[in-house]
Amino acid sequence: MHGAFDETYRGRRIQGRPVTAAVPEFEVLVDGRPLHLMRCAGGGYLTLVNHYETYPTPLAATRAAVDELGGARLARSVGHGAALRREGGGHGAHA
Repeated sequence: MHGAFDETYRGRRIQGRPVTAAVPEFEVLVDGRPLHLMRCAGGGYLTLVNHYETYPTPLAATRAAVDELGGARLARSVGHGAALRREGGGHGAHA
């Protein structure tokens, strides 16, 4: 299982953590907005930002998504990543 992360990468705050210890699923935020991260059958990870390439860790996949996004922001989403926001990871009002 990969560990949680919280860092600034290329000027963007990226955060991620395992949803549970038993399930290899991660919640990831980029500047407080959820990034959908998927685990591949082969063990790698991919995101909806670049779903044609897999990465060995959630952190590597998140950094690659930031590279692809450039200055663009992710759309707000209610639900995915909500646990991180409840623990103070995000900012602003949530519907």
